[in-house]
Parts: sequence; structure tokens; C-alpha cells
Amino acid sequence: MTAQQVAVVSGGAKGIGAAVVARVPKDGYAVVTGSRSATPDDRDGLTMVRADLARAEGVAALATAALHRYGRVDALINNVGVFPARGSFLEVTDEQWLAGFKVNMLAAIRLTRAMLPAMLESGSGTIVNVGSVNARLPFPLLVDYSAHKAALTNLTKSLSEEFAPRGIRVNSVAPGPVRTPAWTDDGGNADAMAAASGSTRQEVLDKGVPALGISLGRMGEAEAVADLVAFLLSGQARWITGTDIVIDGGLVKTL
Repeated sequence: MTAQQVAVVSGGAKGIGAAVVARVPKDGYAVVTGSRSATPDDRDGLTMVRADLARAEGVAALATAALHRYGRVDALINNVGVFPARGSFLEVTDEQWLAGFKVNMLAAIRLTRAMLPAMLESGSGTIVNVGSVNARLPFPLLVDYSAHKAALTNLTKSLSEEFAPRGIRVNSVAPGPVRTPAWTDDGGNADAMAAASGSTRQEVLDKGVPALGISLGRMGEAEAVADLVAFLLSGQARWITGTDIVIDGGLVKTL
């Protein structure tokens, strides 16, 4: 692998995205990433763009940064996402459904559409979509997010079918609950679960979430998901495409 293979990562400022940004350079990738909370940076091997990926112009800014600096894209990791906790399906408004869709689904559509031509020109490339176990695991607190991730998993399969003959591999990963800021920050999902159960945030993270059925008895770490993403980008996964790999500590019990 040359030192100038290029990976574009959406939502790379924190959580799983930040872990991916830290992990893939170990395999020789230069990284271009962007999110609303990113601190703009441009140095050897890392370009960070502040961009609202829920908006077409934000996606365009990230794509342009990659193509203008490197002129190529070898890997795309569609990671950006939001999953606000809900009280009930009946409480989720049209505006909330659409706002989540723009981040969880449309950002991946737009960024893939922007990056694919460069991959096709080179005759190779790898796309990894960061989905969720909630694509297949009913959880009313995340009803809209779950539907969005199911759509992303379906898109992964469609893309893999169309572009495999042209040298592009497309897969997705489906993490279970991972200790990221979306869970651990003030007002995050752990706080929402704590309020509903009469417990504390730390009790939710240490005991409540694992008690939902995680066989290994603990929440995941972002670095473990990043390692799986790195594997799917690597030559070791050269015969893997159209696959959704669950990484959840044993939460999903069905095949």
C-alpha cells in the first residue's frame, strides 16, 4: 500500500468517526474528514473540513477538499449520523424524520455520488457504510434512526451489486451500543435512558445497556469498530462485498 492512498471519512471529529480517522493512517492512508464540529486543519496526512453534512453544500465541501488536494479517493467511510432518543413513534414529527434522514441517509448518498467517479476512473475503491444493529433490532427509543439505518444497509447491497463489476467493493458494519459522545455526553442517550428508568448515566452505561442482552456484558469501544472498518478496507477483505457485519458483543441473537 502506498503512503498516498486516500480515505474520506464523514463525521470524523468524534466517536466512531474519530477512531476511524486515527486508525486507517496506520495502513498508509491519508485522511480527509469533515463534520460540523471539526476544527479546520490541513497537515501531512490529515485534512479536516468544517462542514454540515446534512446540507448538499457541506458534502460538496468535503468532496472538493479531497479531490483538490489528492485528485483521488481509494476509500470512503460514510459514518456521520445522529440518533436522538424518542419517547414514542407518535411523538416524532415530519420535520424530525426528515432532519435525521438528511444526516443518516442522504449524506451517504450525496458523498458516495461525489466520490464514486474518482474510484471508477481508477478501477478500484472500497466503501464502508457505518450502519447499526438497529437496522434489524426493534428499539422504539430510536424509531426513526433505526429506519434510516435499515435504508442505509439496503443501499449498501444495491451499490455493491452495481459497482462490483467495476472494481468497487461496498460493505457496511452494524455496531451495537458503543461508548461515544452520543451516549456519554450531557443530554445524550444514556441520560434519556436514566431519566426513563430512574437511574444514573453511569449506571446506564455500566449496567443498563449491557443488560439489554449484550452477551459480552459491556458496551463497545469505538476503536473496535474502527479495526473492523480497517479490515474491510484491506486486501484481507478483497473477496468481501455486499456484506453487513454485526459488531455488537452478542446483542443480536438471530442469524
